[in-house]
Amino acid sequence: MPIIVLDPGHGGNDSGAAGNGLQEKNLTLTIGLKVKQLLEANYIVDVRLTRTSDVFVELSDRADFANDLGASYFVSLHHNAGGGTGFESYIYPGTSASETGRCQDVLHVEIMNFLSGYGLRDRGQKEANFSVLRETSMPAILLENLFIDTVNDANLLKDPTFITGLSNAIATGIGKALKL
Repeated sequence: MPIIVLDPGHGGNDSGAAGNGLQEKNLTLTIGLKVKQLLEANYIVDVRLTRTSDVFVELSDRADFANDLGASYFVSLHHNAGGGTGFESYIYPGTSASETGRCQDVLHVEIMNFLSGYGLRDRGQKEANFSVLRETSMPAILLENLFIDTVNDANLLKDPTFITGLSNAIATGIGKALKL
């Protein structure tokens, strides 16, 4: 049975991005818990979270957790800030021709299929030397789901129906990427 590790970014004393009455650490945990529930309801998988409450977990500990489990896939959940809009996904530099890149292709498209219904911008499939992507030994992706400091994006992130739809798109994308 494949093990999927969901990594709700930030937590505890690290709130992540904040804006429009939202804190990244709370949103990532809400979405992580929903994605876990959806994956377990629809597929034969073992889903683990790097955190299940408002606690801080070191980046290296998040990667070690997934590595120690022998996870099949690592998905780090985040929200952007800096005045932009839309969605982007990241994998480790140089892995686009591997299973990591194939999974990114599938998951990114599935999430954008949902987000495009809201007229949201596809900021692209990118590469970055993020700790959780560099230190994990399995295919890994980091998702930046909208901009918490942009009013339109934040209003969507405040909408429970949108959060459920986004969580479903992430779960469905993971299922398709892993051919579950």
